[in-house]
Amino acid sequence: MRTGLYISGVGLSLDAMIGQVRAAAEAGLDSAFFSQLTSWDVLTVLALSAQHVPGVDLGTAVVQTYPRHPLALAGQALTAQAATGNRLTLGIGPSHQQIIEGQFGHSYDRPARHIREYLSVLRPLLRGEHVEYRGQTLSAAGQVAVPGAEPPSVLISALGPVMLRVAGELADGTVTVWTGPEAIAGHIGPAITRAASEAGRPAPRIVATVLASVTADPDGARRQVDEQVGFAARFPSYRALLDRQGMSGVHETVVAGDETAVARAFRQYAEAGATELLVSPLGGEREQARTLELLASLRDET
Repeated sequence: MRTGLYISGVGLSLDAMIGQVRAAAEAGLDSAFFSQLTSWDVLTVLALSAQHVPGVDLGTAVVQTYPRHPLALAGQALTAQAATGNRLTLGIGPSHQQIIEGQFGHSYDRPARHIREYLSVLRPLLRGEHVEYRGQTLSAAGQVAVPGAEPPSVLISALGPVMLRVAGELADGTVTVWTGPEAIAGHIGPAITRAASEAGRPAPRIVATVLASVTADPDGARRQVDEQVGFAARFPSYRALLDRQGMSGVHETVVAGDETAVARAFRQYAEAGATELLVSPLGGEREQARTLELLASLRDET
């Protein structure tokens, strides 16, 4: 199982984000992934980070699709791919109705159909092919050419059965959130692997993002997450996933405790079939450092 750092970028300066990428590389991790919020443009941040930090893969988890036409995203992603020396993983997703309609003003109609059509346009564009497409949710005509850029690996934020089928058929894998090892072993992994196999595609990447803290106060770490992002449990896709796991809120997915407990949880993700583990360290500076140190120590083992 590959290991990486998951960076939200909230409240961080550009230098601080590049510093976190450098910390991931110095710790010997495989990758550093950024989330796309209404703040920094993460593909630009990745391109800039690559100029300062060699030897670590870079990714997005995830860029929202509805506000970005695939022709525009293809050009931006291939530019970042060229800037990173072909180290990019492009994670994309439809986001949530509350965000797409409430913040961006776009219709959130038929998200699974939208993602299927989006990938049908985006993947050939990333290969440099000319596209003529007229679908139910989008249309596109054109080509994107960026010399030196290879097609990046594409993941989608697939959690439910329909989206996992799309991910297996048309993408290179899924990137999950609020997902414990049991859900990966019993639901995520089998569904996407079966879809990929039936479509004649390679075994998919299963990238699990986890909030974690090596701490003497695990209840405090979970309480912090509940206070800051507990509202996420109200999003339908997350609510369905949490219900499937028998959980009341996203804070219950937090991995927290001493080194032994956190290491055991990380190993369980590997045993469940996750191909990559992205960790977002929680707590104070010392707790975050201990979490990163533990993740680095387990890299070769897992």
